[in-house]
Amino acid sequence: MENMDWYAAKALLEWQLEMGVDEAMLDAPVDRFAAHEAEQEALKAQHAARAAAPGGGRGAAPVKAPEVDPVAEAGKLASGAADLGALRDALAGYEHCPLKRGARNLVFADGVAGARVMLVGEAPGRDEDLQGKPFVGRAGQLLDRMLAAVGLSRAESVYITNVLPWRPPQNRDPKPDEIAMLLPFLHRHIALADPDLLVIMGNTSCQALLGRRGITRLRGTWVEAAERPALPMLHPAYLLRNPQAKREAWADMLSLKSKLRALE
Repeated sequence: MENMDWYAAKALLEWQLEMGVDEAMLDAPVDRFAAHEAEQEALKAQHAARAAAPGGGRGAAPVKAPEVDPVAEAGKLASGAADLGALRDALAGYEHCPLKRGARNLVFADGVAGARVMLVGEAPGRDEDLQGKPFVGRAGQLLDRMLAAVGLSRAESVYITNVLPWRPPQNRDPKPDEIAMLLPFLHRHIALADPDLLVIMGNTSCQALLGRRGITRLRGTWVEAAERPALPMLHPAYLLRNPQAKREAWADMLSLKSKLRALE
């Protein structure tokens, strides 16, 4: 490394970023989840040692901290949010999702709150995590072009959010318990934004709002979700990997445009 020139070092760093290494802190990797579990185990051992000590079992029984139901806690926080700003604050203060500890930013929303069209994506990627906005990477650029083709834009007529506000490690698929604990926030988000219709992009979004997966079968058919018309669509990231599917995506965009006219 000492003899490496500037250009080679820059190329190596860019390669590491492409592989998902976006933070360097120590010479060796730190597993924060394992550290948290070790801290909890240490606390349990400390309480057990106190109970086993002379006199430790006498007197009043030790008070156990009540276990928190993450879904119920999310429901309570979400229902208490009177507007979108309060909902964002409630999400920022929610401490029961492990994804929060590994993410750089909370990715809440983008676009025009109150727009007739609300897009629900899956989860932030690396670019979204860095910027704190949904759909800002290559998939987001493709989405903007798709919207523009039917006269829509996030700057004027579309509101965008995700099922998950925090990036899963290495962009893995969200786990069912992660979706479940964040679903109350999503439902409240939709209720407060109050769009005329929803566009549900990708399998994770369909799982969250429809309870079904299989986006290639679901896409293109209008359904109901969160008490309003909803159109499942292929995620732009899928279209980047499978350009031949852009024909179906174009048909769905035309269906969206037609539905908007019918609801006027």
